[in-house]
Amino acid sequence: MSTVNVALPESLHKEAVALAARENISFDQLVATALAEKMSALMTESYLAERAKRGSREKFERVLAKVRNVEPEEFD
Repeated sequence: MSTVNVALPESLHKEAVALAARENISFDQLVATALAEKMSALMTESYLAERAKRGSREKFERVLAKVRNVEPEEFD
């Protein structure tokens, strides 16, 4: 584990401490989870961009051509 000192606005710190207490988790756990969620969201964009580079319009159209051309069911 690493120890990090972070300067937070007093109001944000107070709300985060209260939220952690309501969730029955430590403040440290709340901060680690929030950071992990934010990093995941930011990293997803670059992951999808890299994945898209491997895509092929030709392969997509080849697969799409295999799909039957029918109207969807009413409940679909």
